[in-house]
Amino acid sequence: MTSTDLTTDAALSTSAASVFIPAPVTPYQGDIARYWDGEARPVNLRLGDVDGLYHHHYGIGSVDRTALGDADDGASEKKLIAELHRLESAQAELLLDHLGPMERDDTLVDAGCGRGGSMVMAHQRFGCKVEGVTLSAKQADFANQRARELGIEDHVHARVCNMLGTPFGTGQIAASWNNESSMYVDLHDLFAEHSRILAAGGRYVTITGCWNPRYGQPSKWVSQINAHFECNIHSRREYLRAMADNRLVPQAVIDLTAATLPYWELRATSSLVTGIEEAFINSYKDGSFQYLLIAADRV
Repeated sequence: MTSTDLTTDAALSTSAASVFIPAPVTPYQGDIARYWDGEARPVNLRLGDVDGLYHHHYGIGSVDRTALGDADDGASEKKLIAELHRLESAQAELLLDHLGPMERDDTLVDAGCGRGGSMVMAHQRFGCKVEGVTLSAKQADFANQRARELGIEDHVHARVCNMLGTPFGTGQIAASWNNESSMYVDLHDLFAEHSRILAAGGRYVTITGCWNPRYGQPSKWVSQINAHFECNIHSRREYLRAMADNRLVPQAVIDLTAATLPYWELRATSSLVTGIEEAFINSYKDGSFQYLLIAADRV
């Protein structure tokens, strides 16, 4: 995929409210597009097959052991996968909770939308239009196919686009979010773009893993996660500083670290292990890595 390919869809979707000039696509972003276009791990698809909501993030909440049944049950693995999916959908529900009330004529933006599960959930909850952006043509095609299957293609749409330079008009978006996608970009550039597209008083929410400044530097576990996903995990301090510099004022900062551990410990016992589970579990336990929700208002 070339740099031109990554911005073509966005350029063709110029907002009527303003002329869209796509931000430059770097070689790194091209690498990320190729990574997700070629990603073939079964975990996201197997979990999404439970109810047709395909996520690209992790879960929160206590494991319902009664739902898992007996380990000797022939359906135990299927039940475990269903429980993992319930936890990841609970994570998306929590993010949507922090968007606040939305009107049916509002437009929301999912920056780094993956296969579109959160977009579908947002439309189902609020009834409004949801636009997703991703560098991966494969993900965008998948998300748009699901929207057609659900009959909501007029309200839910994904496009191949650089999240640092979107086609949306200045001040036209009611709320936006990054769900485990902000580690692929510079935070100042990211929050400048969210600040640009959000209406005054609009809400921005992120759920993300970040390294803990109190630990001193990224731990070996955090370094392993970076290498596994070809990303660059930021510190908690960097998030708050970059938001302040871009007129995004935090209204809630919630530490979800303890809430996400059950998901990882359960996943480590499943057939869907990818080899990165140990790094997540150990980094959360030693305090070097945190899982945060930050909700901020555009002022």
